[in-house]
Amino acid sequence: MVGVLEGFATIAIIVAVGWLLADRRVLDESAQVNLSRLAFHVASPALLLTVMQRTSLDAVLSANLVTSLISFATVVGVYLVVARIRWAGGSLGSRLIGGLSAAYVNAGNLGIPIALYVLGDVAWVAPTLLMQLLIITPIAMALFDSDARGERPTLGRSLRRMLGNPITLGAVAGLLIAVLDVHLPRVVAAPIDLLGAMAVPSMLIAFGISLRRGPRPAAGHTAGHVWTLVALKVALMPVVALGVGLALGLRGQALFAVVVTAALPTAQNIFTYAVRYRREVNLARDAIFVSTFVSVPVIVGIAALFHAFAGV
Repeated sequence: MVGVLEGFATIAIIVAVGWLLADRRVLDESAQVNLSRLAFHVASPALLLTVMQRTSLDAVLSANLVTSLISFATVVGVYLVVARIRWAGGSLGSRLIGGLSAAYVNAGNLGIPIALYVLGDVAWVAPTLLMQLLIITPIAMALFDSDARGERPTLGRSLRRMLGNPITLGAVAGLLIAVLDVHLPRVVAAPIDLLGAMAVPSMLIAFGISLRRGPRPAAGHTAGHVWTLVALKVALMPVVALGVGLALGLRGQALFAVVVTAALPTAQNIFTYAVRYRREVNLARDAIFVSTFVSVPVIVGIAALFHAFAGV
């Protein structure tokens, strides 16, 4: 359990730095936007390239990957149905932010330490990371770009948007390097690693600024929407992952891994996307903030149950 608490504490401290900088008026809303732009256009693509080129494809192409994909699709589907009933209207971008907030897990800066300390191996979180980076993110980016331009999404336009999006390009470049077994010279790899290291701090500091300068989280008329997203993320998604994993024959540590991964909170990436495309910024921020706190006892409870009944 120490790994779980360390992962959450690291995030909380960096977010607090952003909050303090905003409170002392060192940084303001323009800094929040600029940090998000830096993360979106430069740091995140570099980080994704680094992560993907070091990910073993043999470790991720498994039932774990299928379970993650089905769990994601199921929760997004449930959200879209609920949103159509309770929050009619809204743009495609707004629905995308809601769907991603409900199902896109923090598999990077939280998932990796939790996989290492709770699951015992970072490889357990790799399938979800791969699914989100190479399947979900390119599709979402293409749809966001179409929505921002007021265009009707088509296959041709979506493919062009995917190939022109920095997030997608970074992930695809990393995958190609891994598949082709290319070894980048140190003079090229070192700057990429350094740029990638800015991604998570930039996103978290921007998030902290938003918490200080924006409205109180999960307050007012959006509270019901936020708590619906949190319930889908940290309650429904692990249950779906458990059912799908059992149906696919996963047992023991493999099943434990997919359930814990599904219970991770909403990723900070979604806040960056919301700022970049100016869609539901406060909703994304609040879903991330609340789900992060709620997921702590949920993950601890899942670990206790598996330890007691499955001997994991």
